[in-house]
Amino acid sequence: KKQALAYDMWLARVNAAGGIDVDGQKKRVTLVTYDYQSDSKRAQQLAEKLITDDKVHVVMAPFGSGHTKIVAGVAERYGVPVVASVASSESVYDQGFKNLFGTLASNSGLVDAMLTLFTREQPSIKKVAILGRDDVFPRDMAETMRTRAGSAGLEVVYSEFYSNGTIDHSAALAKIKGLSPDWIYITGYSQDLILARKQMHDIGLTAPIVTMITGPAYREFIDGLGPLAEGVTSVTWWHHTTTYTSEDVWGSTKAFYEDFKLREPSDPDYIHASSAAALVAVQKAIETAGSLEPAKISGALRTLNVTTFYGPIVFDEHGMNAARDLPILQVQGHEVKV
Repeated sequence: KKQALAYDMWLARVNAAGGIDVDGQKKRVTLVTYDYQSDSKRAQQLAEKLITDDKVHVVMAPFGSGHTKIVAGVAERYGVPVVASVASSESVYDQGFKNLFGTLASNSGLVDAMLTLFTREQPSIKKVAILGRDDVFPRDMAETMRTRAGSAGLEVVYSEFYSNGTIDHSAALAKIKGLSPDWIYITGYSQDLILARKQMHDIGLTAPIVTMITGPAYREFIDGLGPLAEGVTSVTWWHHTTTYTSEDVWGSTKAFYEDFKLREPSDPDYIHASSAAALVAVQKAIETAGSLEPAKISGALRTLNVTTFYGPIVFDEHGMNAARDLPILQVQGHEVKV
């Protein structure tokens, strides 16, 4: 739903201006959409249908790293570019795909940003406990922390995974409590993290730093926890308080934020922004290529270097958005502070 809202925002803007400029001719845009129902096989079938039946010029990837990988494999066979807005795991981009591009920075960049800031701000922290959901993105974030913590002078005293659908974290949290870590680092999705935070409270588990990836980036996490969200940290790819002046249909982060607020009562999060930015990237690539040929669009995406309301978009050799300043978050007074 967040992707769809962002796509509609971009579509309204670009078509109100007459469409995308293709070699001097304005072309109005049509979005062809299907619900793949979070089903891997259906995602594969619909990607094929979009390319062979609907004759799309570009495929926008589905939500998450796992299904993006599946769709990218299909599109690669046809040489059609795939632009992903919610896939950040390096394991998706190291497959040799020539036509996959993602607007999120890599997971390792997120972890490095936290390690740098937290060890500088709290040099006394020495022990980190890691609990991760066994799913592509949260697993990758947990593994990245496990492998990089040592270089920051931290000892990993606990590192385990929980399965999708887990409804009780108390056993793992009790083990963590017995190890007295300085930093508790948990990955998952909002409902996983809300449950874990409540169960931490139930057993009296605390630490100087509590990080939940990417809980505080979502309003539903804060609202779902109330006072228990206080002090929880995270990191994200974008925040609406950033101040980019851009070369896109919005012109600035502020203008995107104001456009969003005309539609929704809540603030936009990184999914909204990354999704809109993915279509900005497509628009810029088509305008640069002066063509709707998929191969030429992919070529223009590979060399794209543009500042958007979302920040810089420059795709590296693997198709990921290159390193950039990433906002680190903490819940303070029921609000996210960067």
